[in-house]
Amino acid sequence: MSAAGLEIGTTTVTDRPRTRRRLGLREWAVVAVGAVAVIAILRVVSGASDIASSGALAAAIGLAVPIGLAGLGGLWSERAGVVNIGLEGMMILGTWGAGFCGYQWGPWAGVVGAIVMGMLGGLIHAVATVTFGVDHIVSGVAINIIGLGIAKYLSVRFFTGKPGGGPTQSPTIDPLPDFTLPGVSDGLGTLERKHWFFVSDLAAIVRAVCTNLSVLTVIAVLLFVGTWWVLWRTSFGLRLRSVGESPVAAESLGVHVLRYKFLAVLISGGLAGLGGGFLAIVAANIYRDGQTGGRGYIGLAAMIFGNWRPGGLLAGAGLFGYTDAVQLRGGGNVHAFLLLFAVLLVAIGIWQVVRNHRTVQGVLAVVVGVFVGWWYLAADAVPAELTGTTPYVTTLLVLAFASQRLRMPAADGQIYRKGEGH
Repeated sequence: MSAAGLEIGTTTVTDRPRTRRRLGLREWAVVAVGAVAVIAILRVVSGASDIASSGALAAAIGLAVPIGLAGLGGLWSERAGVVNIGLEGMMILGTWGAGFCGYQWGPWAGVVGAIVMGMLGGLIHAVATVTFGVDHIVSGVAINIIGLGIAKYLSVRFFTGKPGGGPTQSPTIDPLPDFTLPGVSDGLGTLERKHWFFVSDLAAIVRAVCTNLSVLTVIAVLLFVGTWWVLWRTSFGLRLRSVGESPVAAESLGVHVLRYKFLAVLISGGLAGLGGGFLAIVAANIYRDGQTGGRGYIGLAAMIFGNWRPGGLLAGAGLFGYTDAVQLRGGGNVHAFLLLFAVLLVAIGIWQVVRNHRTVQGVLAVVVGVFVGWWYLAADAVPAELTGTTPYVTTLLVLAFASQRLRMPAADGQIYRKGEGH
C-alpha cells in the first residue's frame, strides 16, 4: 500500500498526498525532553518552583484526562466524517450517569453508567446526522442543550431527598482504586526537593505518575493507545477513516458507509460520557450541576490542535490541563508564564516572517511579544481576573504556531446519502 492511499480489500482509495512527514516516536521524545527543559529553564529564571512541582503535574493529569477523553470521542466521530460539537452535552449526560449508577451500585457501575449515557447522546446525534441528514452543527448544538436539560430534570427527579443529594447534586460516590509506588514515590520526592536543573523537574514528572494515580487514568491512556492501533493498524480502522475521506469511493468498494458513521458516533458519545464520568467519580466523587465547565468544547479544540490524531490530541489535552493546573495554584505561576508567552510570540513572529513570508502577522506577533515581555519585567504579579485565561491564551498561541500543519478529514461535516456514488 502506498503512503498516499487507503487500501480496502485489494483496492486502493487515493488520499491527498502528504506534504509533511509526520512526527515519529523519536521526534515526540525530542519534543517531550525539550518541553521539560523549557519548564526547567523557566523555573530557574523566574523562581516559580511550583510550575514544575509534582503536585501541579498531578493536578494537570486530573484536568487533562476528561479533556482528552472528550477529544478522543471527537476524533472517532470526525475520522468517520461526522462533526461532533455535541461533546459537551454527551459529557454532561456522562456526569449524571456516573452520579446515579455510582451512588446506586458503586464506582465501576458509575463508569458503565457514564459510558451508556454518553452513548445515548451519541445515538441521538447519529440518528439526526447519519440517518436523517441533519446539519452536523445544528444537531451538535441541540445535543448540548438537550443534555443539559435532561441532566437537570433527572437530578431533580432522582437525587432530591437522598442523603447528601439534592436537585443539583448526587449523593457521594465511592472512589475508584488508585495506586502509588511507595519506594519510588518517596525517593523521587527527595530528588525533586533538591531543585536541581532538569533532574528535579524530570523526577517531579515521574513522581506525578507514580503517586495516587487513578485506575481510570490508566484506562484513559490505554484508550488512546487502542484508538491509534484500531484506526491506523486494522482494516476496520482503515475502512472507518476512508468513510471520512471519501464516502462515495468507500461505498463503491463495498464499505457500508452509514454503518461505520453510526458506529463511530456511538463510540464518540461513549468516550465523551466517560470523560464526564471521570469528573464525577475521580475528580469530585459526586455529580454536580455544571460540572463539565465547557470541557467538551476544549476537548474539541485539543483534537483540532492534535491534527485529528491521538498523539497530538494527547499533547494538546496535556498542555491545556497543565496550564489550567498552574493557574489554579496561584497568580505567581502565571506571572512566570508571561516570560514564556513573550518568547513564544517573538519566535512565532520570526517564523511567520522568515519561513511563511507573512510580514504583517509576524510583525504583529513580535510587537505583542515585546509588550508581554515588558509586562513581565514591569509587574510582580498578574491580576486575579486574568489568571483564569492562561489555558486559553496558551492554547491559542500553540494553535497559531501549528496551524500550518492542520489537515481535517476531507469529507468531515458533509451530509452523505446512501447511493450518492451511483
